[in-house]
Amino acid sequence: MIKIIRKNILTITGAIAGIFYWKFIGCSTGKGYIQSNPVKMTLYGTLLGGLSFNIFQSEIRQQ
Repeated sequence: MIKIIRKNILTITGAIAGIFYWKFIGCSTGKGYIQSNPVKMTLYGTLLGGLSFNIFQSEIRQQ
């Protein structure tokens, strides 16, 4: 379990950041497609966190 968390720490951080972004900054009028829905915003944050994790992993492997 700890290995999974260590391996995907940026993905988890992205999901948490997506939740906080929706809660404190998100679209209050409900017209924003991603920002007005907490599930979509969490998935978007998870996607960005996972992509950034993969970028950093490939840089570490090349060195």
